[in-house]
Amino acid sequence: MGKKAVVIICGAAVVTVAAALVVRQRMRCSGHWSKATAIVKELEEKCGTPIAKLRQVADAMTVEMHAGLASEGGSKLKMIISYVDNLPNGNEKGLFYALDLGGTNFRVLRVQLGGKDRGLINQEFTEVAIPENLMVGTTEGLFDFIAVELAKFVGKEGPEYQLPPGRQRELGFTFSFPVQQTSINSGSLIKWTKGFSIDDTVGQDVVAELSKAIEKQGLDMRVSALVNDTVGTLAGGRYNNNNVVAAVILGTGTNAAYVERAQAIPKWHGLLPKSGDMVINMEWGNFRSAHLPLTEYDHSLDTESLNPGDQIFEKIISGMYLGEIVRRALYRIAEEASIFGETVPPKLKVPFILRTPDMSAMHHDTSYDLKVVRDILKNVLEISNTSLKVRKLIVELCNIVATRGARLAAAGILGVLKKLGRDVHRDGEKQKTVVALDGGLFEHYTEYSKCMENTLRELIGEDVGASIVIEHSNDGSGIGAALIAASHSQYLGVDES
Repeated sequence: MGKKAVVIICGAAVVTVAAALVVRQRMRCSGHWSKATAIVKELEEKCGTPIAKLRQVADAMTVEMHAGLASEGGSKLKMIISYVDNLPNGNEKGLFYALDLGGTNFRVLRVQLGGKDRGLINQEFTEVAIPENLMVGTTEGLFDFIAVELAKFVGKEGPEYQLPPGRQRELGFTFSFPVQQTSINSGSLIKWTKGFSIDDTVGQDVVAELSKAIEKQGLDMRVSALVNDTVGTLAGGRYNNNNVVAAVILGTGTNAAYVERAQAIPKWHGLLPKSGDMVINMEWGNFRSAHLPLTEYDHSLDTESLNPGDQIFEKIISGMYLGEIVRRALYRIAEEASIFGETVPPKLKVPFILRTPDMSAMHHDTSYDLKVVRDILKNVLEISNTSLKVRKLIVELCNIVATRGARLAAAGILGVLKKLGRDVHRDGEKQKTVVALDGGLFEHYTEYSKCMENTLRELIGEDVGASIVIEHSNDGSGIGAALIAASHSQYLGVDES
């Protein structure tokens, strides 16, 4: 009898201990989850963009625009004079070319313009990879290679592309590297980026170097314009719609350009252009203001970047960085709240492993069990067996980071509209104000672009909102450059018949 009692008591003790362990485990899990949600809530608060704050950001953008136009180095915004004083208007006719050099590949384009009634008749292009040795070789080697490919492209043309006798082919050159521009078709390289390192090009006029190489090929072609891709986007937008006043790129990086009155540019010391206008390349990615809502993740990302202290606006609104901000927040949650187990998954420690397209796919996941989120966690971060609760938390992280970026982009656009005086409704004025947008982030991250457009409407109100339009303007670095070559052609006004 006594032995049985002992056995029963021991069994009861085991059950009690097991129950206590389960309770403790649940409490521990509950504590971890509370920590995880607290980190997300803190991020949401620090990324907050109430309308009052967005108006402060827009005002700060306008102030910096004025300062950048007043003097060189007067602002974090460079407000670069593009020398484009004559945007296309749809009347351009003829055959024009573009060369788009901005990375390890370059494109050569040909566009045929038919004037007011016919518009863009035809466009063709070829894309060529640049051999790695030429990216670190000599100026002559690189531009000779490009000119050979350009000559091949022209050499394959049929008789329908023959120009009248004595007429030169004209080309717009998109050169997506830092340049000190000195005229519409001249500018010296400040420094190479994107894996290029050719010392003897620095300080040289890249148009002169390209022109020399073209001449060697016996090709009668003039470089009519040296352009930036954002300015090209503005040109493409204006060609299709005369009400376009500004262009914004929201892609891997971000930038804006707009049409300014030449007399409103104090640092412009040349003759006023006949049009009275001048396109300004803002380089707005470098915008900075005390009103920007920055988090610990933004500060650490900036400190560890190749350009600490620079491009702060770009680092919180553009495609290069959004996924990385989510990764950093997720890493902290994994470390402090153990949502993926006792150890942090090794892949989660790798900077930039979570790209913005992955973030976008997770944010857009509408499946009942968030299958897309599960698959990206497994395939990209090698994290398996996640709960639905954890997957929902990750979608919330994506939403917080994307919403902040989109709303700040809208505030930036408002700042440009304020500078142009297009942010208020004027009685009797029916003119539309169109902003041309391009870039993969804008085009493919639907939640981001929807949020940006909705925020802009919220900021400007219904009256003004009815006259503000966002339009997609595609391929500014290609077609846009050819259009600027057309609007700055040496044959403007010459009758082709």
